[in-house]
Amino acid sequence: MSKKLDLSIIIPVYNEEENVIKLYQEITKSISLLSLTYEIIFIDDGSTDGTFEKLRTINDKHLRILQFQRNYGKAAALSCGFKEAEGKYIITMDGDLQDDPKEIPIFLMNLKHYDMVSGWKFQRKDPVSKRFFSNIFNKLTQVLTGIKIHDFNCGYKGYRSYVVQNIHVYAEFHRYIPVLAHWKGYTIGEIKVDHRPRMYGKSKYGIERILKGFLDLITITFLVSYKKRPLHIFGSMGFFLCFSGMVICAYLFYLWLTGIKIGERPLLMLGILFIIIGVQFISLGLIGELVTNTKNNDDYIIKYDSSKPEMDF
Repeated sequence: MSKKLDLSIIIPVYNEEENVIKLYQEITKSISLLSLTYEIIFIDDGSTDGTFEKLRTINDKHLRILQFQRNYGKAAALSCGFKEAEGKYIITMDGDLQDDPKEIPIFLMNLKHYDMVSGWKFQRKDPVSKRFFSNIFNKLTQVLTGIKIHDFNCGYKGYRSYVVQNIHVYAEFHRYIPVLAHWKGYTIGEIKVDHRPRMYGKSKYGIERILKGFLDLITITFLVSYKKRPLHIFGSMGFFLCFSGMVICAYLFYLWLTGIKIGERPLLMLGILFIIIGVQFISLGLIGELVTNTKNNDDYIIKYDSSKPEMDF
């Protein structure tokens, strides 16, 4: 079914009472230059300041405000926004005024050629410590995923509607949306965006996000690579351990044949341990295969159906 609007702008906010009004004004000014039907969706992620009250003072039929019962996190806010958005094109941006709404037309222009366009904060106006860890994170993500974009964690992104319909965002996986989209087979572009210094409010970035981001990277790499074939990873480790254990035991058996006592050798326990753990890994992989293949969870996406000419392109 076709979407009703041309554009949806999704903005998760958490304790941004000093920024939301000005951001709304800048967005409407930028969109007014375009001949588009649109909606602006602010998602208040359980703010404890006056963010929600400030948003409610805005009288605009294009504005929609969603408020969470408590703070669920940015991924939950984006997931909610994706479900509620009615636009053919979708733009996501942060609510701290560091993303410049003047970039919206550039995103829309590039979405004519890509399924998803990711922003690149080419000249970041953030503290040195934040930039340092972000650069490490981006380089590591590039190596592990093979996706050559520079700024995975940039919240300023553009999508065609069918992309967000086929991506499940949860936990802290919002920073890995390009990885999920690439895995689904969508084309991904990247544009440099103007990044402004934070003028009001406090950054939600903390040192704990470094550890969470690294653990999430391991998780997303595992899911993308082995979600449908768990035996490949668990079986590989299991066969390696079994083989190593059998080599050790064969060596000890040779020593025993030559009359050397092996009963008190720690190497004997190590060989047996490797074999037992290896069998457990293989069994775990087989159980994973059983679970995967008993679930009706098709991962294919139909790009075109001649019986549905209204499908978006």
